[in-house]
Amino acid sequence: MNQASFLNEDGRDKLEKFMHKHARARSSLTSWLAVAQDAAWKNPQDMKERFSSVDFLTDKRVIFNIGGNNYRLVVLVRYVEGQLLIIKIGTHAEYDKWKLE
Repeated sequence: MNQASFLNEDGRDKLEKFMHKHARARSSLTSWLAVAQDAAWKNPQDMKERFSSVDFLTDKRVIFNIGGNNYRLVVLVRYVEGQLLIIKIGTHAEYDKWKLE
């Protein structure tokens, strides 16, 4: 993404709260964050090349499997602006109950 504002403050807060509650997710989320921050994703294929298990929904929403598929991270991607907006983060069990279309 290569932009300081790639992830807004609300998104960082959501990640921090989740990592505080789920300490086992911290290492994986920190790694994901480092990759995402340095990425220059211009389209979904760019993401797929780095994260082969990534899933794409409508409206530029993307689902990342985190921590060996123990956690799910849903983001809204603004490719042109180089921004990610965190929509949801949760355990795999929580994800199974979400209504994502």
